[in-house]
Amino acid sequence: MTIQWFPGHMAKARREVTEKLKLVDIIFELVDARIPYSSRNPMIDEIIQHKPRLVLLNKADMADKEVTREWIAYFAEKGIKALAINSQAGEGMKNIVQASNEILKEKFDRLKAKGVKPRAIRAMIVGIPNAGKSTLINRLAKKNIARTGNTPGVTKAQQWIKVGKEMELLDTPGILWPKFEDQEVGMKLAITGAIKDTLLNLQDLTVYSLRFLEKAYPERLQERYKLNEIPEDIVALFDHIGTLRGCLMGGGMVDYDKVAELVIREIRSEKFGPLSLERPKDIPIPMQNNS
Repeated sequence: MTIQWFPGHMAKARREVTEKLKLVDIIFELVDARIPYSSRNPMIDEIIQHKPRLVLLNKADMADKEVTREWIAYFAEKGIKALAINSQAGEGMKNIVQASNEILKEKFDRLKAKGVKPRAIRAMIVGIPNAGKSTLINRLAKKNIARTGNTPGVTKAQQWIKVGKEMELLDTPGILWPKFEDQEVGMKLAITGAIKDTLLNLQDLTVYSLRFLEKAYPERLQERYKLNEIPEDIVALFDHIGTLRGCLMGGGMVDYDKVAELVIREIRSEKFGPLSLERPKDIPIPMQNNS
């Protein structure tokens, strides 16, 4: 399954990010805590270069806490501060301002020494569609300023937003790369809902998802679908789930499309519990060092 998706407004967003860099002190790079590598835009390092950044692992409540700790340690090794947050519930919001102050302390100390009056931190939020930027902005601003939605690509234009007296945020549209060189990245983005389902073959995605669960969370897969052991044959696994859950056509035949929809829906609605779809040791390309 080849996934390619790069609407024109995203190319424009990349240009806007580059142009506005000089206006901000720090970049907030928002990623999905379940897929911190796959939900990063590979062009981000190139675009922001040595601008200070804070990585925000959003939707941390949906991710495996142990794996999230591994990611925070991984980013720290690269000289990048990372925080686990849940913008939907407002968890970790205070830590963002505090961490930003720590990262920018030297810069503001230098400005103070030159006689420059203290001012609010200026930050720019970047991330791919559906990472939760609008929800995060609304949480930080404590009011509904940014439009939110469950479908990718809701945010379309830039705007400045005040966060108390301490911070000003520059929101940007989500940007995604023009081609998924690694199809696994595309699969992981699809599982978490970052890509529109209309672009996908759900059966292919379900095969990938079930094999992932078999490898990383076999007990949860067995418990969810009442399996004594997980069949090696993927068709047998589809048949078992379809029969168990009543995903049937006329004549008692299993409806594989319905099975696919069921499995993906149950993963997304956390019926398997919090899942992390990748660990630092599994990623093919190490992140650029920021120190």
